[in-house]
Amino acid sequence: MSLKISNNITESNKDYVRNKMIEFNLMHFPDELKGRYQELNLHLVNEDGEILGGIVGEFCWNWLEVQYLFVDPAHRKSGNGKSLLREAEKMARDKKCDFIKLDTLSFQALDFYLKEGFQIYGTIENAGGYTHYYLKKDLLN
Repeated sequence: MSLKISNNITESNKDYVRNKMIEFNLMHFPDELKGRYQELNLHLVNEDGEILGGIVGEFCWNWLEVQYLFVDPAHRKSGNGKSLLREAEKMARDKKCDFIKLDTLSFQALDFYLKEGFQIYGTIENAGGYTHYYLKKDLLN
């Protein structure tokens, strides 16, 4: 049998890879953490229901991973990002997560995350000409 590489991007193809990886990982995690996977989708909406920002991420075993946090430029510096992040943190605490992790580029929101109690645990220099920061906030204290 010969194999080839395909870049046929469909939801079912992405789901297959994701689900197989989760299945493999489950064999290695303790029983009390199994079944603790849920997507996070919070949205900042106006009175017309228009989305002006949000957080996309996932609760994964004992942590929350924030993949995207965005607020429309016209609605920044008004506490909206903080409100979104704090709601996600509240949900993470309710789900007994030990920490939150995320990443940001040097032109994005590093200072914001540091003010919110995140700590840098890694960097990559020259990521498109910028520094890529990896951050974590412990929730156990």
